[in-house]
Amino acid sequence: MEKKDKRTILVVDDEKPIVEILVYNLQKEGYDTLEANDGETAVQLALEKKPDLILLDIMLPKIDGLTVCKKIRHTLNVPIIMLSAKDEEIDKILGLELGADDYITKPFSIRELIARVKANLRKSDISSGQNENSNKSSAVSKVEVGDLSLDLEKYEVKVRGEVIDLTIREFEVLKYLANQPGQVVTRETLLEKVWGYEYYGDIRTVDVTVRRIREKIEKDTSSPKILITKRGVGYYIASK
Repeated sequence: MEKKDKRTILVVDDEKPIVEILVYNLQKEGYDTLEANDGETAVQLALEKKPDLILLDIMLPKIDGLTVCKKIRHTLNVPIIMLSAKDEEIDKILGLELGADDYITKPFSIRELIARVKANLRKSDISSGQNENSNKSSAVSKVEVGDLSLDLEKYEVKVRGEVIDLTIREFEVLKYLANQPGQVVTRETLLEKVWGYEYYGDIRTVDVTVRRIREKIEKDTSSPKILITKRGVGYYIASK
């Protein structure tokens, strides 16, 4: 991997041995790394250095990881993978609600973590327009449903003419569904196709992401007209 192509990953954890292990293995894979052991430093580094991906622990001194995620997400659309020793449903859901792209619970294998890093960077590349082949392969270049206008080539979403700020994952979900309007897609399929690897997390990850999308594109989230639920099956984009 040439220097100009190197990606920078910010590793945030208050346990220095964990940071050392992660940094060592990420550098072995060819990534540059930044390190932070508290939430305050993490926010500063993220905003100053603008890394390509952030590995973010939840339990941090000064500012907790969930708050860090929220602060960073206000400014950057960088992929964020939450790390935590806590396996509670509320933490997973809250992390995703605040804009995290992925969630992995300690202890985890380095192989699994690297796979998730690569998958999230790959999705980020596509969203940033760095992967031209992905744009060319889109089955539909533009989708318009009611107030929604989705340009799959420019990676731009508008609602009532106003550009909507979606995270990388939110856009990928919307894009996948928009490529087949009117066709129901199961949650399992979305996990496989959008997350891009064998996902070990809770399938409710999809539901949380869909809920976030609806909050941004629907007039009434209790009665969606664009992104529809097929109860017990999955989701679909309403056809024209």
